[in-house]
Amino acid sequence: MYARKRGKSGSDKPRRSMQSEWILYSPEEIVSEIVKLSRRGKSASMMGIILRDQYGVGDVQKITGKKISKILKENDLLPELPEDLQNLINKAINLRSHLEKNTRDTHNRRSLQLIESKIKRIEKYYKKTGVLPGGWRYTHEKAKLMV
Repeated sequence: MYARKRGKSGSDKPRRSMQSEWILYSPEEIVSEIVKLSRRGKSASMMGIILRDQYGVGDVQKITGKKISKILKENDLLPELPEDLQNLINKAINLRSHLEKNTRDTHNRRSLQLIESKIKRIEKYYKKTGVLPGGWRYTHEKAKLMV
């Protein structure tokens, strides 16, 4: 991200319109399982891992036609902060508490700067797309109270 040396390579998943015959669940059952997992406090990425490992559902979007976050939004279960932003805020809080104990740790001080710049960049994107309200702002004092 910061070096600008290497590109991003990878392949796309093959597009198939029909459901695989080895998947035992209907789209309605998958949606109800996502709602149950959300009420238990699981994040969207954790739900995807649970559905993949325990239920054999490799790609929720291919079966239901919607992503997990869209299903959560339709059922009014979407968390107030997006998951990637919440994870970065937690990482910044943990690193800031580490730096309070270890004041001479300059490498992690730089790491905290990079994490907080990522938070501000994502904050700007989510404000532009309407996910976060326009007056929402990241400060480490407010973040400690949130978590």
